[in-house]
Amino acid sequence: MPQPTTRARPTGHPGYSETLPREPESAATARRLVRSALAAWGLDDLTDDAILIVSELVTNAVLHARRESIRVVVERKTPGTVRVAVADFSRTLPDPCTPRDDDEDGRGLTLIAALAANWGTDERRWGKVVWAELEGCGD
Repeated sequence: MPQPTTRARPTGHPGYSETLPREPESAATARRLVRSALAAWGLDDLTDDAILIVSELVTNAVLHARRESIRVVVERKTPGTVRVAVADFSRTLPDPCTPRDDDEDGRGLTLIAALAANWGTDERRWGKVVWAELEGCGD
């Protein structure tokens, strides 16, 4: 079983991350990690949106990435800002699309954009990190 890691951040709060297998079941583990981090930080008001966002990010990585693992990262950027990110080994960037009414998928990035204060992709030599930031009350 993969072990989560924590690291001190400039805000004084630890960041949480976990390497997971690139499989659909990893979305549940990612949701638990996000829920635990937000509870530890007292940012429960962000939980519902953050859980939905991480589910979409993990699903996209499972569908479109390469290799056998992904990395989920939850960071507290400022006292009231949380970044949820998924890193994978594909250099193909997310491409938001406008699905037709009868399409069964293709709405994930639109949903993330609607829920997040900001979102984007950081390209890396080995792949990419797709992230979304949420803003709450913070202390």
